[in-house]
Amino acid sequence: MSRSRVLACVFSCCPPDTPGFGGGEDVLGWNLLKQIGRHHDVWALTQTENRPSIELLAPESQLEGVTFCYVDLPRWSRLLLRFQGTHQFYAYIWQIQAYFAARKLHKSHRFDLFHHITYANDWAASYIGALLPVPYVRGPGGGAHRTPKGFEQEYTLGGRVWEKVRSIGQWFLRRDPFYVLGHRRSSAILVCNLASLAAVPSSWYSKALLFPVTGVSSTDLSRSTSTGVTNPLFRVLSAGSLIRVKGFSLAIKAFKEFADQYPDTEFNIIGSGPEELRLKSLIERLGLQSKVHLLPNMSRVELLSNMDAHDVFLFPSLRDGGGAVVIEAMAAAKPVVCLDTGGPGMHIDDKWGFKIVPSSPKVAVHELASALGRLYNDQELRHRMGREAHRKAQDFYHWDKLGEQLMAVYQPLLNPNHDD
Repeated sequence: MSRSRVLACVFSCCPPDTPGFGGGEDVLGWNLLKQIGRHHDVWALTQTENRPSIELLAPESQLEGVTFCYVDLPRWSRLLLRFQGTHQFYAYIWQIQAYFAARKLHKSHRFDLFHHITYANDWAASYIGALLPVPYVRGPGGGAHRTPKGFEQEYTLGGRVWEKVRSIGQWFLRRDPFYVLGHRRSSAILVCNLASLAAVPSSWYSKALLFPVTGVSSTDLSRSTSTGVTNPLFRVLSAGSLIRVKGFSLAIKAFKEFADQYPDTEFNIIGSGPEELRLKSLIERLGLQSKVHLLPNMSRVELLSNMDAHDVFLFPSLRDGGGAVVIEAMAAAKPVVCLDTGGPGMHIDDKWGFKIVPSSPKVAVHELASALGRLYNDQELRHRMGREAHRKAQDFYHWDKLGEQLMAVYQPLLNPNHDD
């Protein structure tokens, strides 16, 4: 079959371990482009902010089959990229500009399919998807997941207010005429967790598919053995941006309950963010200064290497659509303890971890601590879960495997007799 022409929208897209804006979305955009480019010719629309990172790569590291097309907004508007929430407004306006660029490119190349990859929030409109007259694939994305009821008490007052603003904003954006038109036109809607799948209206449900927003490479999988490690201390690791929704306060409280029973333990949290001072205060209040350490943000390569020196990965995120770091921990052959919410709740099975139903903060803290205790007391269970986690990451979350799944979505939408 000849190579089809695919137009992709990747607002957020940078090579791994290069300066970017969207974190996990950067990795998603880059790796899905890599997979599409293996089979088809791709024109990728992305924001100009990504250009330095993309063009820093040596020629042999560039994406084969992918042509980047940079779309910019006026320089003054980049101020919106600095703040949580306003960057989504920037991305929405950028989508309008991207449509005009897409229309011009379509006149020259006559695309066979359009794929909106990032941002793929399940509440945001795609002007290209709504208006460009070619088959349209959207996602994978999420956004419908919510903080479990009763867990808002873990947030500051400002955080609780923001959660309400977020919900109200999504309600209006899901009624945007271009959002509705795009979803009606779409051929496939890829969503990254069960909450987002449940939020798809019944009239579009037949087009919706679960698809992860994160994956791992062969290099990631080869960094660790699946036999586990033996440390003088039982070491627990967590990682992520230090923001309210990641649930690090729950993690620290759970570790306190666990460490009171098993003192030869240590908890390291890798990341930076606005919650740092609040978390330090909690650590001091619980008397954990010698056991819980907040370590600065590090590159993805350094994080994956650091995982080898730990026994368990703890990640009680309250609202996480994808949970990339959970898959990375699985690739590192670590059992995972998390809450049964969003992406982490979908990724973790009882063969390779523990996922706790978030019934209340108090109960969740106790059950997280109990899960750590089971893993502490049963080395064979710990190592067996690590091996199963590694196997699952290799068999399902490898980017090449996800690429095959994506090509299966594309196949019925593309003309097999396409003539270059």
